[in-house]
This record gives sequence, structure tokens and C-alpha cells, in this order.
Amino acid sequence: MEYKKYEIKKHGKYYYRGEWDDSLFKNSIAIVGSRQMTRYGETVIDKFVSDFVMQGVTTISGFMYGVDTEVASKTVEYGGRHIAVFGCGLDVVYPSENDKLYSQILESGGLVISEYEPNTKPHLWKFPQRNRIVVSLSSLGVLVIEAGEDSGSLVTAKLAKKAKKKVFAVPGPITSKVSMGCNNLIKSGEAKLVTKASDIFGKEIVTRNEELVKPSNLTEQENKILKIIQNDPMEIDEIARKTELGIEEVSTTLSIMGIKGMVIENGGKYYIN
Repeated sequence: MEYKKYEIKKHGKYYYRGEWDDSLFKNSIAIVGSRQMTRYGETVIDKFVSDFVMQGVTTISGFMYGVDTEVASKTVEYGGRHIAVFGCGLDVVYPSENDKLYSQILESGGLVISEYEPNTKPHLWKFPQRNRIVVSLSSLGVLVIEAGEDSGSLVTAKLAKKAKKKVFAVPGPITSKVSMGCNNLIKSGEAKLVTKASDIFGKEIVTRNEELVKPSNLTEQENKILKIIQNDPMEIDEIARKTELGIEEVSTTLSIMGIKGMVIENGGKYYIN
């Protein structure tokens, strides 16, 4: 409970922990999505959040399971600032497994906020209420990443529209239940389709991968492999076939790339980290 060392203060109608800094809100985006996040959603969050942090954008979430937790965690991991909006009092960590993340958000210069008194317990009806705050604190708008047909994220999107905030949605596989809400938002014109952070900024930006992985720093084999898996994660034999490299050479190169933090393996497939 390291977060306990941060005093609960009040700013207007909000209770908060951390240092209230107006610059947190000047360049900020709310990110919402499914509690049943898939590997696809995890990859999308990594892609967007890393670029938001590079641009000095504060991320905002409702601090729940799935997308919310992953957004907060990735923001902290990449050295950014996050605002977590609670649907309960600030002395109640919900979900309880986010205890450590609570402290990390504060230690990295972020904020935790609630309109409820410190020891107020969480109730289902409070979470849609909390979404009003998530929307109101964002300057850039609301980004929806993975949402089912009846997702609470769609309620947040409606609140954003009502508040005249921009709504963005990442498209997903048409066979995925947790992408139906996003796809419908795009199809109906209620959200702008985005596939990269620059779509939100309205201008091209230098992405984290472009910044950290430059062709001049790569071996010929590493360059070939990154080009192959940048859009579609693959298994070793498929990478070998498409790069025309030997299985042993690919395996060795991937091991080295893993040590360098360039790729990660999940379920037998390799992804750009």
C-alpha cells in the first residue's frame, strides 16, 4: 500500500492523490475498452500508448480490468503520466490486484481522482457515473479500443459526443465479439477510424519503433525479420520461409532480438515489442 503515503486532497469537487498539475490535462486522451481484452487489444494499446507518451500526452482511464489496466500499466512502463478515475473512494483499490499499479501511477507523476469520499465502496451504478469525469478531463477526445455490442465503452463514447468531444475507434476483426462495438461506431459515423496515433493528431509523428529501431542499428537478418512481422506476428517456420533464412539462423536471430527487447514471443508467435 505504497500509495498510502500520498495524502488525499481535494480540488473543486474531486478528491485526488498525487500532484495536481494543470499541464496534465492540456494534452490528454481518454482510452476506454473491453474488460475482456484480447492479444490484439494488448498490441493496439502498446502501439498507441508508446506514441502518446513520446508526444507528451497524458492518458486517462477508468482503472478497471482489461483495457483500462493495460493502458495505465503501459503508460507507466514507457515513462508517461496517467490519470486514473475511480468509481469508488480513493482508499478502496478496485480491482484489488491494481494495488501496485496505483502506487506506480503516483510515483510517475500521475493522478488518481474520484468524486466519492475516500472510503466509499464500489457499486455497479457508479462506474457509468465515473465515465463522465473520464470524458471531461480529456482534451483530445476518447479513443475506444475493443468494445462489444453492449460495452460500457459505448456509453462513454455517447457521453463524449454529448460533450462535443472527438471520438476515435480502432477497427477489429469482424469475427471478434469484443470488436463489434468499435466497428459499429465506425460504420455509423459516430467515431473516426484510427489505426495509428498520427490519425488523432492530424499529422505524422515519429513513432517509438522508428525512434528505437533504426535500420542502421540492425543486422541484415534482424531487418528482414522485423519487416516480415511488423504487421503479422508469425511462428519461426513461417518467418524462415518468408525471409528465405534457415530455421537455425532465424531461431538464433530471434533469441538475440529478444534479449535486445526488440521482439517478444507469445503462443509460439513473434511480435515486435
